[in-house]
Amino acid sequence: MKNLLVAQSGGPTAAINATVAGVIMSAFTSGKVDNVWGAVNGIKGVLEERFVDLREKITGTVDLDTLCQTPAAALGSCRFKLKDPAVDPSQYEEIIRIFRKNEIAYFIYVGGNDSMDTVDKLAAFCAKNGIDDIKVIGAPKTVDNDLVGTDHCPGFGSAAKYIATTFAELERDCNVYDTKAVTIVEVMGRNAGWLTAASALARNNGAKGPNLIYLCEPAFSLDQFVADVRKQLETNDSVVVAISEGIKDANGVYISESVQSGAVDNFGHSYIAGSARVLEDVVRNQIGCKVRSIELNLMQRCAAHVASATDIQESKMLGLTACQLALDGQSGLMAAVERISSAPYQVQFKGIPVCEVSNKEKKVPADFINAEGNDVTDKMIEYLSPLIQGENQVVYENGIPKHIALY
Repeated sequence: MKNLLVAQSGGPTAAINATVAGVIMSAFTSGKVDNVWGAVNGIKGVLEERFVDLREKITGTVDLDTLCQTPAAALGSCRFKLKDPAVDPSQYEEIIRIFRKNEIAYFIYVGGNDSMDTVDKLAAFCAKNGIDDIKVIGAPKTVDNDLVGTDHCPGFGSAAKYIATTFAELERDCNVYDTKAVTIVEVMGRNAGWLTAASALARNNGAKGPNLIYLCEPAFSLDQFVADVRKQLETNDSVVVAISEGIKDANGVYISESVQSGAVDNFGHSYIAGSARVLEDVVRNQIGCKVRSIELNLMQRCAAHVASATDIQESKMLGLTACQLALDGQSGLMAAVERISSAPYQVQFKGIPVCEVSNKEKKVPADFINAEGNDVTDKMIEYLSPLIQGENQVVYENGIPKHIALY
């Protein structure tokens, strides 16, 4: 008997469940898989043997379609860091024991940077110890779009569409008054500014969109920020500013650190939200006009009602690709998107060694950011535009979108 196990990890997205749907579709129709299970709460759920039978939960195409429009991680998530196998192999030995006990031949892990680290470590442990009856494959996910080896990440296009839509609506709202005002909007992005850059797409239909855009790649200067805002206020009553939550000064210090506790998560990442509040105080104290800060927070990654159809379809295809790689006997790979052209937009799907992905970050190239460091270039718009195209036919029930629970 050969069974397949799929799990999710890291921050949820509006498209991560479409990737699981792709895995399920491939596994169900392959004729090579007996049972298809989901691990609840990622690798932590694997170690605790908390599995659900996906053949019982997904009984047809209607359930698959509902799964694709369900936000967040339908199988639950975790931020659980496996130990270094060279120091302590006990967790890996336990995972292999559990896999063999449950006759799991294929393991698909859907997640971002830290999840691909787990895939890399587990696949390498299997290879080192001659374990060839278990195949481990990664499927990418992250709204931050910072995984290397793939043109873009599932979940990013939908988050970008939400951000572009929200900025277009905010810009309309902020421009109804003739008094001087500044609105500072904080967008997710610890070390990569892709999501913040997506705010520029609010200009697609002729609106101003954000007046200023600050990504986290260039060093951020408070003095230059104040000068930029003052200049914009000379010709605009309302100034909308987009900033990455991870903006840092020339010394690499997060602007938000003055309002943070210094706490970190299991992977050592700082909690960095709060940059907009810092800048709100700066504008109030140094410029003196009306000012407000907005933190988009979780909404930008869970707004499945405005998901990109392109993103959902590609996410499903990456799930299909990941499953097929495993069924073909591959291991230690991550499914990836390769862009062939932007106009017309064409991509293909492939597998790349996960060791080339884990513990690396894809940041915004310098030529995607303007020379002043307060906006993006046409190259960024060309890159982003195809990723937000298309709208899904969302099914509503009792007035709100219908979702599915897997556990």
